[in-house]
Amino acid sequence: MLPVDTANAVLVGRLLLDDGPSVVLIRDGKVNDVTRAAPTVADLLDLDDPAGVAGEPLFEIAQLDQLQPTSFLAPFDLQVIKAAGVTFAISAIERVIEERARGDYRAAAAIREKVESAIGGAIRSLVPGSDSAERLKQTLIADGLWSQYLEVAIGPYAEIFTKTAPLASVGWGADIGVRSDSSWNNPEPEVVLAVDSRGQARGATLGNDVNLRDFEGRSALLLSKAKDNNASCAIGPFIRLFDDSFTMDDVRNAEVDLEIRGEDGFALSGRSLMSEISRDPEELVRQALSEHHYPDGFALFLGTLFAPTDDRDEPGRGFTHKPGDIVTISAPRLGALVNRVTTSQLAPAWEFGTRALMRNLAGRGLLSARPHIQSEINA
Repeated sequence: MLPVDTANAVLVGRLLLDDGPSVVLIRDGKVNDVTRAAPTVADLLDLDDPAGVAGEPLFEIAQLDQLQPTSFLAPFDLQVIKAAGVTFAISAIERVIEERARGDYRAAAAIREKVESAIGGAIRSLVPGSDSAERLKQTLIADGLWSQYLEVAIGPYAEIFTKTAPLASVGWGADIGVRSDSSWNNPEPEVVLAVDSRGQARGATLGNDVNLRDFEGRSALLLSKAKDNNASCAIGPFIRLFDDSFTMDDVRNAEVDLEIRGEDGFALSGRSLMSEISRDPEELVRQALSEHHYPDGFALFLGTLFAPTDDRDEPGRGFTHKPGDIVTISAPRLGALVNRVTTSQLAPAWEFGTRALMRNLAGRGLLSARPHIQSEINA
């Protein structure tokens, strides 16, 4: 669960304790409850020095293993969950394949060979929005190969969408949901940035941006059906704060591994190299901000290189999830996010929303005026 260099890391998370959802800070081998100083992760990340907040020691790091999976909540609360799509060349190619196959996995194999030979080599070396990208665009238009997915892959504007609502994400150990009426879907292992209300990236964690290839392939207007479903967003286990030992350069050079193991004996692995991303993470933060202001900050999925094409059942069908799959997303300096696949229909319903959180915090006397936090935000 934890980074390989946990001794040097400062981690932020949320645990479900006896009193309710609580903000924890992990440092120097101990798990500390900092909810009285910062009742939400949004509050904590807005402080100038979130790593220095004093808290109540709960237990040693080793005792995290003794907690039930339901104790681990996604490490974001009031933040909206945003995502950048088609940020790697290979994912752009797979989106084009989905589009041309109209979401039918049976047509994907034949289309993949044609599309890969036509644009695969050219797109991998392009800088989005550059003159060379524009020249390729015009060539592909002339050849009848242009796609809305290529527009966001090599054009000046990134695809930024809202993955899900605040508090709707699940954490480490939870079931992740795939719509029961989807027959072609996959996990999307990604690095997720934690951005404060000023638009500054304060740390990073791991996420699973579960995707329904059949829904989005039929129409890009079905993106919300493909992306925002019950339990379809997993984040965690903890946010690693940026400091001298972990910086944005570590995100840029991260290697994100994916492992899927099914109850049917099926196994699949893959790796995303963040060094191959088409747009810099800070540029994606800038585009996510656009002309808007996020008073509670936001989480930003950075996109994935992983697009599974391995056949799971009959030849040519490719990969799709089955209930019971165990999905592990890991990176040495961020730890490991582990979830079990079920359907969105069977996953526990999302019932604890913003009102429930505010009522819980108010009942614990944690929502009184906090001038030390507000003064730092105003500054």
